[in-house]
Amino acid sequence: MTIEAPTAPKKYKKILTWLFFVVVLVLCSIQTEVTPYQLIRGLPQMGILLGEMFPPDWSYLPTIWKPMVETVQIALVGTMLGGLLAIPVSLLCAYNIVQSRLVSLPVRLILNLVRTIPDLLFAAIFVAIFGIGPFAGMLAILFFSFGLIAKLTFEAIEAIDPGPMEAMTAVGANKIQLIVFGVIPQALPYYMSYLLYAFEINVRAASVLGLVGAGGIGLLLDRSLGLFRYDRAAMIILLTLVIVLVIDYGSNVLRRKLL
Repeated sequence: MTIEAPTAPKKYKKILTWLFFVVVLVLCSIQTEVTPYQLIRGLPQMGILLGEMFPPDWSYLPTIWKPMVETVQIALVGTMLGGLLAIPVSLLCAYNIVQSRLVSLPVRLILNLVRTIPDLLFAAIFVAIFGIGPFAGMLAILFFSFGLIAKLTFEAIEAIDPGPMEAMTAVGANKIQLIVFGVIPQALPYYMSYLLYAFEINVRAASVLGLVGAGGIGLLLDRSLGLFRYDRAAMIILLTLVIVLVIDYGSNVLRRKLL
């Protein structure tokens, strides 16, 4: 068996495609002033900042522990509520479950609208409505989780094996029975994986929502940076890193058991 060499038109097309991406990358770098010179010029200041961050202020740990727990709680509640809200929406978005485009297309449009709004903007909006505090942060995480999990879940539902549903339809199963016994057993492991993935992301996101007044450790991080207490900021970053690593390890263990 011989492998044919690419023809000249295909070869030139590949070269032109790569050349196009390189030109776009260079133009974007020039417009945004993202150049190696900018990085080299900022390295001394980066070294000064790192020098001010170390050693971390270990005496600040008792002060930040409670806000860090609050951050994890915000992420947990927001992720769970968003994940629950995503279940019916993902079923309505899946074309193999709801064949009517009059239902699925408007729901997909709403879902896309939710996904276009960043979590920080959600947090700022809810802070303006409900005031400063963790409730606004929880709502921001809820809507972010809803958009992410619903999107991934309905794509997983559309990719499930249609065989069991066809067999159930042949014996007279109704729509509810199809969903309960044909869709959920196949999609549930993926849904749980997406839920855990969203929780990992949301712990990181909840750590900075406090910058707009949405509760959690971000309030203290913003205060430390504002007072130029970089040693305290380093302590917050280290604690956040430890929490994220623990959650990431636990999520990986659960994901392997589910999948």
